[in-house]
Amino acid sequence: MDGKQDAWVKMPSAEPAADDAIPHGHPYNFGYRPAMGRLIAAHPRLAPYFGALFGQIMFIPGALSRAEREMIAAVAAAAQDCHY
Repeated sequence: MDGKQDAWVKMPSAEPAADDAIPHGHPYNFGYRPAMGRLIAAHPRLAPYFGALFGQIMFIPGALSRAEREMIAAVAAAAQDCHY
């Protein structure tokens, strides 16, 4: 962690860690660790469960397309004034 504090959570660095689990070429690998990824990394006990849930919601085949799921996530975040 770099010691930067956003809100009340001490956030890890935005620089990619050597052990980042997002492989090269993955749709969420931006070449840096985005704020939501940093927030999840700040809670190592919860991170694997959140990641598994997120994977199920966003990537498992279902009635909604991936684009529709992303749109719903963006609208829900905006409605909650969430900048992640």
